[in-house]
Amino acid sequence: MHAINTILGYLFEVVMFPFRQWPITGLVLISIVASVGILLIFKRVSNQDRIDAVKRRIQASLFEIRLFNDDLRAILRAQVDILRHNFSYLRLQLVPLVFILPPVILLMAQLQPYYGYEGLGIGESVLVKAEMRSSGSEDGTGFTLDDKPAVTLDVPAGLELETPAVWVPSKGELVWRLSADQTGDYELQFETGGQKYSKRVRVTDRTVRRSPRRVSSLADQFLYPVEDPLPKTAPFRSLTVTYPEDPELLLMPRWMWIFFVVTMVFAFALRKPMGVTI
Repeated sequence: MHAINTILGYLFEVVMFPFRQWPITGLVLISIVASVGILLIFKRVSNQDRIDAVKRRIQASLFEIRLFNDDLRAILRAQVDILRHNFSYLRLQLVPLVFILPPVILLMAQLQPYYGYEGLGIGESVLVKAEMRSSGSEDGTGFTLDDKPAVTLDVPAGLELETPAVWVPSKGELVWRLSADQTGDYELQFETGGQKYSKRVRVTDRTVRRSPRRVSSLADQFLYPVEDPLPKTAPFRSLTVTYPEDPELLLMPRWMWIFFVVTMVFAFALRKPMGVTI
């Protein structure tokens, strides 16, 4: 997963670089490209002839209802046929979805670092968290107040540490608060047991690739693909910078709605020019 994230990271850095100050333009263009890719995959893996035949049967049944609107038996028979053909239509859509969903989900995971988090501004405070591994329990809750780890957080010039570490044993977390004095890219250094572990912080109002968490598990690497994973021997499960998140609208961030709407609109607009039956 790390190798895939590294390759995609370089690719998206190149693609997104021209749109650092025009984020919506970049998102719309990526959505258009995604719609073309979806149509190409759909055309390649779907049974276009059967989809077209099923759609014609549904239209014929609808026409039958209008033509025999005074014949109750004919109307009921046509409605049963419509229901049966709709099930066939949905079944024919399942195979393309199996091939379309993985690349779309991967694309969204790579777009989230650009659009899912708002920039950290000068003078704004954020929380920095270090989630510790627990040798006593897998869920990371087997800590007490006396278990406070000896972890030192070093911040570079340009960042200011506002509070000392606060130990939250119920979550197994050490929490600091810091702010930025000037824009730039920074590396926080967490030191414990003679070992140092870094965490990236980006202070800018441009649309750049932000990393709220540096993680260790394989599943988390898919959700947080920007930074190299923590070593499995590290005492931390994750290192987190709590960037403000893109506001949600109906259970999804706003950028995802823009992505979905633009992608669907262009997919339907381009389906006939590309010769795709959906």
